[in-house]
Parts: sequence; structure tokens; C-alpha cells
Amino acid sequence: MADTDEEIELQSASIATYFVQHYYTTYIEKTPCMNSSQTGHMWLMEILKGHESRCYSMFRMEKDVFIKLCDELEANYGFKGSKRMCALEILDVLKPPDPEFKDVPEEILKDSRYMPHFKNCIGAIDGVHVNAIIPPEDQVPFVGRKGIPTQNVMAICNFDMQFIYAYAGWEGSAHDTRIFYTALRDSTSNFPKPPQGKYYLVDAGYPQITGFLGPYKGQRYHLPQFQRGSKPTGYKEVFNQAHSSLRSVIERTFGVWKKRWKILRDMPSYPYQKQVKIVIASMTLHNYIRRHAKRDRHFEKIRDNPYYCVEDQTNIEDEDETARASNLNEMDNTRDLIAASLMRYN
Repeated sequence: MADTDEEIELQSASIATYFVQHYYTTYIEKTPCMNSSQTGHMWLMEILKGHESRCYSMFRMEKDVFIKLCDELEANYGFKGSKRMCALEILDVLKPPDPEFKDVPEEILKDSRYMPHFKNCIGAIDGVHVNAIIPPEDQVPFVGRKGIPTQNVMAICNFDMQFIYAYAGWEGSAHDTRIFYTALRDSTSNFPKPPQGKYYLVDAGYPQITGFLGPYKGQRYHLPQFQRGSKPTGYKEVFNQAHSSLRSVIERTFGVWKKRWKILRDMPSYPYQKQVKIVIASMTLHNYIRRHAKRDRHFEKIRDNPYYCVEDQTNIEDEDETARASNLNEMDNTRDLIAASLMRYN
């Protein structure tokens, strides 16, 4: 009797877990990582290389780290296509630490700008473009608003600047709304859907549907607009400023991630699917550093300067017609209640 799809998936996951554990104990677990005097990128390289007396030459080059990690997982687990989440999720790194989102994020709980107004917010969603190396005859779909071939990646982060989901591999011309709906409807993508009453923050490029809270349209929104102009006036601008300030965590996370990994800014001419896996691998390593490094210069800089390596988002295109057609719904009411709450505290 043939195995069911569910049984095959479970067997594949078990095999993958075994090989990941084997990979970790063989190549990574060499010296207690917290005993290291290194920080950030150097600390990660030391973990991957092990002690100097037992250094593996395959990890001498930053690019080789990603390729080895991707190939190891691909060989033993399988990669199901450029628009599917990479198997690196089985490392329990690129997923929510609290899958049920029971607790109020500490960053909201301890900040009077956001508490209690955004107590049910669990993260932020946005898209990011990564340079892609594409043969000239195939470049057209990959050339979007940046004017060069890119890979469009949708990601979700929590307020600790960790990626909890990534949907990579889309052409640069693909609109964020299309990617969002495809990820949401794809039962195999493991999209961490918000529980009832919880929501993610999104910008105007995404539809405002249950579980996804956007700003008021037609009002000032991006933080530079408030910094260069007068203070917010009216409940809509007050809400938009708070929403933009809280949602900027995804822009800061993208900024730190791109700043750290040079390979994302100067992508080698690998086959496209391997470029997709490099993106996912680098996000996973980003999370690993965030969770375990005692000190890291990029995260320290973002702590001292919230706008460190954050791109100005004021010229990003608005939502498409699908998003504009959104009618009044549950999230409109949620937004109005938060705006009223913010006005009472101001």
C-alpha cells in the first residue's frame, strides 16, 4: 500500500532532522560558542570553523559557507521549487519562537508609545529586493522598479528583529500583493497565520484583511515625512506615525541583514534556485546570531541609531487595484479603536 502524502512528508522531515543534527555535530559543534571572545560575523565564522587546530578548509570563504549549507540540506531533504520556502525551516530557526503568539512582545509591553494600543500586534510584513544574476534572455520578468534584475522576497519579522517567515524566489516585477496572497493560500508554505484577535502590521502595498493591519491611506505615513514636517494632526496621522514607527522594525531587520551579508549585495552567478537558497540561508544565520551572540556590532548600531542602514521608503509604490478595493472590515474597526486610544494618551 502506497504511503500517503502526509506519511511521506513526516518521513522526509525525520530524515532531514537526522542529517541536520549530523551536520551540526560534524561541522559546527566544536567548542562552546559562548566562550568565544569574538562577536558578530567573526563569532559565527569561528563557530562554523571550530577551533583553529581543527579548522575545515571548506568554511574559509563566506560564500562556501552558504553553498555547503544549502547543498547539504538539498541533498538530504530536497528543494521543491524557487517559490517554496526552503527546507532550512526544520532548523527551528526561521519560524516563530512562540507559534501560538500567546504573549505580548516585550518590545511593545515595555514601550508606552505602543502599549496598550498595539498589544495584539505580533510582527511586521514587507517585501525586499535582492540583486539577482539572470541570463540576459531571461531578465525581463526580474526587472522591476529598481531597473535591475532582482529577486523579490516577502518576509515576516518579530519585534526582536528575527525573521519568522520568508517566501523567496519571486521575480523582481512581481507585486507584493500577489506574493502575499499566494503565500497565504499556499498550504505548503507554513505561513504563520495570526491567531484570532492578533495581527501583523503591513504597509499600503498590502490588502487590509483580517489579521493584517495597514495605515490610513491618503495621509502622511513614512517616518521621514513626519521628521521633515510638522507634528501629526488628527487621529489618522497620529495612528500612522505610531504604526510606521512600530512597523519600521522590518526595515531595520532588512537593513542589518543586508549590511552583514555581502553576498546579498554582490550575488555570484549561481543557478537561480541556489540564489534563492542563499537568501533563506542568510536569514537563518541572521536569526542564529540574534539569538545566541553576546554582542554584535550591527545589532548594537541599530540599537543606538534606529535609522542605521534603513532605506528611505517614501517613494515606494502604493497598493494595486486589488488592495484599493478593500471594503470596511474588522481591521478597519481595529484601526479606528487604536487611533482613538492613541488620541486619549496624547
